[in-house]
Amino acid sequence: MTVESPDRHPSASGHPAQSPAIEITRLVKTFGDAVALDGVDLAVPQGSVFGFLGPNGAGKTTALRILTGLARPTAGEARILGANVSTASNVVRSRIGYLPDVPGFYPWMTAMELVEFAGRLFGIEPATLRERAASLLEMAGLSGVRTKVGGFSRGMKQRLGIAQALINAPSVLLLDEPTSALDPIGRREVLEMIASLRGRTTVFFSTHILADVERVCDTVAILDRGRVVVSAPIDELKRRAAVDRLVIEVGGDPTMLISELERRPWLRAISRGEGSLTLSVSDLTAAQHELPAAIAAAGLGLKRFEGAEVSLEDMFVELVRRAEA
Repeated sequence: MTVESPDRHPSASGHPAQSPAIEITRLVKTFGDAVALDGVDLAVPQGSVFGFLGPNGAGKTTALRILTGLARPTAGEARILGANVSTASNVVRSRIGYLPDVPGFYPWMTAMELVEFAGRLFGIEPATLRERAASLLEMAGLSGVRTKVGGFSRGMKQRLGIAQALINAPSVLLLDEPTSALDPIGRREVLEMIASLRGRTTVFFSTHILADVERVCDTVAILDRGRVVVSAPIDELKRRAAVDRLVIEVGGDPTMLISELERRPWLRAISRGEGSLTLSVSDLTAAQHELPAAIAAAGLGLKRFEGAEVSLEDMFVELVRRAEA
C-alpha cells in the first residue's frame, strides 16, 4: 500500500523547515512521589523512523501521552511540528496520527465504519475517504472482515489502530508498542508499512522489542527509569557502546579458559553455546592479540576465531549498564 505523503510546510525562504519534528526539553512527569520522566531531552528529525526503546515501565507511554496532549508534564516542554503540545491548536493536532498501546474502539462498528468515522473527524472528502480507508484496511489485513470490532482479537484491533492512525496522512505518526500483540506475519506487515513511511512521515515508534527497532529505525533513544540513556543513529550507538563481538570454537573443555578470560579487562560478557564461545569485548585489538595465547595456555586447540556483528541488544545492555554504574 502507498501511504500519501503529507504536504510540506516551507519556511519563509521557500525551503522545507529543518527544525525537529518532535522536540522534548527537560521533561518531567511525576505521580505523587513516583517519577515517570526525569528531565528527558530529545530531538526527532523530520522524516525519520525513530525508535523509542526501553523496558516496560521505563516511561515510554507517559511520554507519548504527553506528546498527544492526553497528559500534562509536571515540568519541561514538549513540541510537535514547532507547537507546544500543551497548547497546540486543532490545526497542529490534525497533522498527528496516534496509536495507543491498548486501543479502544466502538464495539458496534465494522472496521470500515470505524476508519471512515475517524476520517470524517478530520474533514476528509467522502470519495477520498472511502478510497483511503479501503487501502488502509487492505494493508492491515482487514479488508474482507465483516465482524463487528467488539469481536476482534487484540491483534486485529492493533492492525485496525494502525489504519485509523494513518487516515489523515499525518506528518507525525506516534505509535505505542504497535507490534506487541501481532502474530509474525502481521508484525512483518506492520514493520514494512512503518519502514515505507521513511522520508515522508516522521514515525515515533515506542517499543520494548529490540529486533523491531533494529529492523526499521534510523535513530533510537534508549529510555531507562525515566531518563534517556542515549539518543543517536544506530550506527553511532555501536560506536558509543564500544562493544565488539568475537566467536571462538576450541577443541576440549573451555571451562578453565572462561575463568581466565573473565579476568581480562577488555571482556564485557561471555556466553557459552553449542561448541563455541561468544565474547563481547571493549578492546578488540587487545582481545585479538591475547586470545590465541590464552587458548594455547589452556591446552586447547583453536578451531574457529571470527568477528560477529554487534546487535542492538548488545548495545542496549552495555549502554544501560553504563548508565547504572
